[in-house]
Amino acid sequence: MRRLARPPSGAEQGAFFTSDLTVNEFLLVREAGFRPLGLVLGSSVYHVGIQLGRWTKNQELTKLSQAMYHARELAMSRMEAEASALGADGIVGVRLDIEFREFGSDVAEFVAVGTAVKADGADPGPAGTWLNNKGRPFTSNLSGQDFWTLVRAGYAPVDLVMGSCVYHVAHQRFTQALGNAGRNIEIEPFTQALYDARGLAMSRMKAEGQALDAEGIVAVDLRQHAHRWGGHTTEFLAVGTAVRPLRDDHVIERPTLVLGVDG
Repeated sequence: MRRLARPPSGAEQGAFFTSDLTVNEFLLVREAGFRPLGLVLGSSVYHVGIQLGRWTKNQELTKLSQAMYHARELAMSRMEAEASALGADGIVGVRLDIEFREFGSDVAEFVAVGTAVKADGADPGPAGTWLNNKGRPFTSNLSGQDFWTLVRAGYAPVDLVMGSCVYHVAHQRFTQALGNAGRNIEIEPFTQALYDARGLAMSRMKAEGQALDAEGIVAVDLRQHAHRWGGHTTEFLAVGTAVRPLRDDHVIERPTLVLGVDG
């Protein structure tokens, strides 16, 4: 908080900003009516516990799912607190990263980074604010170009929503593996396990968006992480930006095609 409150030498408070936006993104965010305030971040070094799964059973490892989700939530909430301290209306270009440190194979740092912005002429519509329905700055993983397009089309980002699922994929029995040797054949238990794990992650992301009264979720990114659990345990993470129309009667205008006749 001291870092955020102290302006650089020779700079007036509020006149200087830092940002991880590219030049094009910066200009488009300004064109959309928002002013960058500063680079904000949140970090959580988290011990991820151990949960054993049955060797021959497909199953979610719920304790690990909860740990991965909670650690990211801590990092996100601390990033949002920095943005609130700057008086921001939202955060654009949010990145969620995870790195396992040398503290141990089960200790990881979760980091959330983005650029805090303030509405500088952008019309929030009848709601009168760009804050989400939790009274906090909106968060978004949209690029500066996509953010500009969204706002110009009459939509507002509400929040970065996510769903996580850590899943144990059953091992094949030796006789099954031996019988499949040299054959082209679908391994149905593996297919079903990965299908179920992705479905759980996406349904949880969807539930977060619905709880925010969003119209939908854009820019969904479905990632798979093996981390350090071994080949048969994996995490699926679904991340996207929940959005809402600025006005209830909003209609997206279609571009008008103008034809000219020579002569």
